[in-house]
Amino acid sequence: MDKIIITGGEPLKGSVRISGAKNSALPIMAATLLAEGTSVISNIPHLRDVETMAAILRALGAKVRFSGDSRVSVNPGKLIQPLVPYDLVRTMRASICVLGPLLAKLGSVKVAHPGGCVIGPRPIDLHLKGLRKLGAKIEIEHGYIVAEAKARLKGSEIYLGGSFGSSVLGTANVMMAATLAKGRTVIEGAACEPEIVDLANFLNKMGAKVKGGGTHILQIQGVKKLEPAEHAIIPDRIEAGTYMVAGAITGGEVRLKGARFEHLQAVVDKLEEAGLIVNRTKEGIKVHLRAKLKAVDITTLPYPGFPTDMQAQMMVLMSISEGIGVIIERIYPDRFMHVSELLRMGANIMREGPRAIVKGGAKLSGAPVMASDLRASAALVLAGLVAEGETEISRVYHLDRGYERIEEKFSKLGARIRRVEE
Repeated sequence: MDKIIITGGEPLKGSVRISGAKNSALPIMAATLLAEGTSVISNIPHLRDVETMAAILRALGAKVRFSGDSRVSVNPGKLIQPLVPYDLVRTMRASICVLGPLLAKLGSVKVAHPGGCVIGPRPIDLHLKGLRKLGAKIEIEHGYIVAEAKARLKGSEIYLGGSFGSSVLGTANVMMAATLAKGRTVIEGAACEPEIVDLANFLNKMGAKVKGGGTHILQIQGVKKLEPAEHAIIPDRIEAGTYMVAGAITGGEVRLKGARFEHLQAVVDKLEEAGLIVNRTKEGIKVHLRAKLKAVDITTLPYPGFPTDMQAQMMVLMSISEGIGVIIERIYPDRFMHVSELLRMGANIMREGPRAIVKGGAKLSGAPVMASDLRASAALVLAGLVAEGETEISRVYHLDRGYERIEEKFSKLGARIRRVEE
């Protein structure tokens, strides 16, 4: 098992290329199951979760081939095994993405229930609700989701709003299934994230008829078959946001090649409020610090609100800023596993239920810390970059799920960071 060691205090300067979006790549790889023939996806990030999705597709009988660093071709061929075992599902919740495509194409599927998560309950009730509305019979048996549609799925009007807003993966699953359903499907309360728009664009390239991507109402006219397609994944807005925060807290100047300003409006707004100058450039985005950082208040919300996946990183920024800031977590109220480790490094944070009160002005100091989940891991890396002394982060396999070659990218920006075997 690897760990990352960081010696803090270096201002980051230079350019970093933003990789393809993990949260686009996974459902789009799953969507290739809907076609007959080979689809080619480019700008695929080299991540553990992408490898897991490839393993799932292969287990189903598909042929998956990576070429270079950023292309993958998938040919579902004759899917011989409509079963996704628990050993694969337990490592990545997004494996549930294959449920909709397999049900639509084969009429039956058995997928291990993804269960709980360290950041709190993440129910799949909206996935199942939407698929049942399309005519599927679904049961939970011995830890598996067993779904069956004896006849072709039928279009329906479906509301997918939930207690904490719309479901991104739920929207993706139902949208993919509806592309091959008979008739018209209308999804209200759909997720609006750029990753859903990216998936809709890919499905349309395959011959689907999806309208309304990026809005809360999706309209899908079912077709009888889909064709393979080529598609480039959008850049990862969360990776871009993470490097923006890194530039801010180290007092550096960072250029983010490929980042899309329009996908990061809520993050840009809060960083500018905190004292960062953010400029749109021909290549992407450039950030540098205007003055001393000051604390801001944040409430996480579904897109286009402030993303929950940036909450932990912003907590690091607020810990060293002037003033007191409040973070309210509206998506995953228990997503504060990183707080205890930041406290070990000298942060001043008090949690009250789904709310964290961050008193700024802390002088962080390096310490041995343990990563608990993907974004918490990123927050600990950021804290290590600005802390005095050496920080050792263990269990960094979480980072490899969502950040491509993070130590190499930060090294190129001037950080003193290295990966070693424990």
